Amino acid sequence: MLTLLQELNPEQRAAAETTEGPLLILAGAGTGKTRAITFRMAHLIASGVPAEAILAVTFTNKAAEEMRNRVSDLLLRAGVPPAQPWLSTFHSLCARLLRREAANAGLPRDFAIYDDDDQLAAVKLVMANLEIDDETLTPRNVLSRISYAKNHGQSAEKMRSEAIDKDGRRVADIFAAYEQLLRQSNALDFDDLLLRTVKLLRDSPAVREKWQTRFQYIHVDEYQDTNRVQYELLRLLTSPKQNVCVVGDEDQSIYRWRGADVSILMSFSRDYPAARVIKLERNYRSTQQILDAAGAVVANNPERLGKSLSAENGTGANLRYFEGRDAHAEAEFVAGELERILNEDSSQTCAVEYRTNFQSRAFEEVFRRRGLRYKLVGGFSFYNRAEVKDALAYVRLAMHPEDDISLLRVLNVPPRGIGKTTVDALQATARADGSSLWAAIEKFVSGAAGGRAVAPLRAFQEIIAKLQESLATSEAPDFLRAVLDETGYMGMLKDRNTPEDVARIENLEELVRAVAEGIENGESFSDFLDAAALVSDADTFEGKPGVTLITLHSTKGLEFDHVFLTGMEEGISPHSRALNEEKGIEEERRLVYVGMTRARKSLTLTRAVYRRIFGNEQQLRASLPSRFLAEIPVELVETVRGSMAEIGQTRRYEPDPEYSYSPEEFLRRVRGQSQPPSATRRPSTGSSTFTRPPTRRGADANPLLGQKVRHPNYGVGTIVGVEGDDEDRRLSVSFPGRGTKKFVERYAQLQHV
Repeated sequence: MLTLLQELNPEQRAAAETTEGPLLILAGAGTGKTRAITFRMAHLIASGVPAEAILAVTFTNKAAEEMRNRVSDLLLRAGVPPAQPWLSTFHSLCARLLRREAANAGLPRDFAIYDDDDQLAAVKLVMANLEIDDETLTPRNVLSRISYAKNHGQSAEKMRSEAIDKDGRRVADIFAAYEQLLRQSNALDFDDLLLRTVKLLRDSPAVREKWQTRFQYIHVDEYQDTNRVQYELLRLLTSPKQNVCVVGDEDQSIYRWRGADVSILMSFSRDYPAARVIKLERNYRSTQQILDAAGAVVANNPERLGKSLSAENGTGANLRYFEGRDAHAEAEFVAGELERILNEDSSQTCAVEYRTNFQSRAFEEVFRRRGLRYKLVGGFSFYNRAEVKDALAYVRLAMHPEDDISLLRVLNVPPRGIGKTTVDALQATARADGSSLWAAIEKFVSGAAGGRAVAPLRAFQEIIAKLQESLATSEAPDFLRAVLDETGYMGMLKDRNTPEDVARIENLEELVRAVAEGIENGESFSDFLDAAALVSDADTFEGKPGVTLITLHSTKGLEFDHVFLTGMEEGISPHSRALNEEKGIEEERRLVYVGMTRARKSLTLTRAVYRRIFGNEQQLRASLPSRFLAEIPVELVETVRGSMAEIGQTRRYEPDPEYSYSPEEFLRRVRGQSQPPSATRRPSTGSSTFTRPPTRRGADANPLLGQKVRHPNYGVGTIVGVEGDDEDRRLSVSFPGRGTKKFVERYAQLQHV
């Protein structure tokens, strides 16, 4: 085994050989922390420590399996008989321990474990039993509040005594009934696994001493991601010898919203005054330019233990920066760069990173149009996400109520009291009559088949009728907003307000923007729906794709040859939810650091000047560059050709530009250039009442383009398209907030402004 330790660098070897007493391995990104911890466990076994006396805890089954395989391989190479330490996630550790100590914990040995779906079903059942059916108390929101209470040591009784309103008291009642249901079912939920283990170890000295004796050497991976319950569990398992080794990086703590507390890592030396701290600072992944840039960003966080990473891969090239006009321009630039990289070497791995899931849509559409293969990590493909499919199902129902598949998808989404029994009865009626489910609903509501479900079914009918009216009278983006509002779908997500639901809201806002862009580009609503269906069907690719679309949170633990960190704007990165909280900004900064340090060879930063505004998709809103861009030393970054600004530069952009400007005119306006000299223009062949010289869109542009006109119903707009001549001439006019309308000129009643 000592021969194998020679493969480690001096710091890694010191970590592997420091086996007694508390040890903090402060491991920077790409410095080989998994290598150090697995060599350490193998070294202990090779030195005579029984494998069953070694515990290693991490956060994912995948990470645990990787460690297990590495330890086995090292022992095999060292000629040591194979042996397996206890490697698992926190929840698996607690489940195994409680199974063995079931009698002491007051549990049956065969207790059930409820996963997320089981927990949600239990809450729904309890709410039904208590006859609580209130839109302000959705089961998901209630379950989130119960979990929060459990992890903060709050019982149902305490929650009720501290409740300040009726909703709070009802949640407490649901909490109490939920706990009773778990007991009756001999079941534990995920929170219970940790909490019951901590309680057992705290309340039973004999059990605690038994397991402390069993686990002589404890290892904890990703220590910066532990929460207070996990911290207490580890303290109770640690024996008086304090042979505990934790591995972590305060700069990569990005799960505060899950309860992770970076201060646990920061205070390790205070918890264990005899602790030795070993820093792993030799980076085997990135170039020095990338490390220096990422380090400069995260150095702005005040609470750090500090590391100075040095690259084993040389200096490397500068980072690159691109500022595009809008999300489409950003996606086109990234696609062009990816094509260039993969044409030169198709074996390269490339990642397009973004802060929120909704950003993937622009990239997916551009990549598909250009035939650029990709895979998506950290979420479903945009049009395969549940909330997007739900919204489009309502759209199809408004168009064709007899669409049974769409109806079944959303009949009780959001929850409206239509359960399985009713659905089964509807399907039986439809089968007997040979009719659609929509016809079966009409039969129920009209009284031919009665029952308690009549009221919610009638309400569902009324919703679809309203949507049909809106479909007939509204522009497509307005209709889609009506879908989200009239159905209560958006309200449901806002009420629950979990981090996942915030992401779903953003995805639905992006869907409305996508529809607006499609209409603006000449698509009909039906064309858009067809394209969305085809996107869903073409979501898998054969072979290894060169491009990965991935959220920043999902990049943790991964690495790529080339990384494009996109959406570097205030409100996106850092996210708008973090702007008013210093701790939130610090975590957003760590998230950017994680994204930057995934890159091996090159790192490109991009942003869009304008993004469409949800609620008014014909308008764009100028964004400010992310504050994190200004934290990168300018000498480390090159601005690419075509970028609208240098990195860290903030121009005074028009807050709501006319989207009809040509790229040349757009650049002239945002850069404050003087009006270009007039050029020869092709005169219109038809008569026109609009004679004002137009905004120049190029030498061959129609002189009407860019002119302002007033319509009696839509107000002032801009001519963005001209088709035909003379009496048949048709004008496309963009009206802020109302979309683009087409008129036959002689009937349009347009007036020059």
